[in-house]
Amino acid sequence: MKLRLICIGRATEPWLRQGIEEYTGRIQRYLPLKTLEIKEVGGGKKADPRYIREQEGLRLLEKIPAAAAVVVLDERGKAFSSEDLSSLLGRFMVQGTAEVVLIVGGAYGLSEAIRQRADLILSLSSMTLTHLMARLLLLEQIYRGLTILRNEPYHNR
Repeated sequence: MKLRLICIGRATEPWLRQGIEEYTGRIQRYLPLKTLEIKEVGGGKKADPRYIREQEGLRLLEKIPAAAAVVVLDERGKAFSSEDLSSLLGRFMVQGTAEVVLIVGGAYGLSEAIRQRADLILSLSSMTLTHLMARLLLLEQIYRGLTILRNEPYHNR
């Protein structure tokens, strides 16, 4: 199984980039992971959030392989524990899922088209997180889930 992370925006803060690179490297010990960063749609002072969501959604949809399982992050999604996420990853593997695409939207969230394409809408927290922080937390949780599957000591049970 391969993982593909498609996200809006680039991590520019060094500490954030370092964390993303750290967990990306850890995940790649278990599964191939490709990351695709899509440029944010600019809006200026009079930004129209709906327009930005739709435009970013179109860019995201273009990058999703037709046969991939799609998991999108949204604060209104379903909350999973680390063990639940680990089980989901395990089910994808057992079912022979070739590719899982993980999507992190931009500052204004996700378009309805992306939500419709999702096989799962996942919430990391009911609190609002920046899309870049959500990306880092998602990578850490994917890594944690993989270590749980292998019964490795990273996750304290």
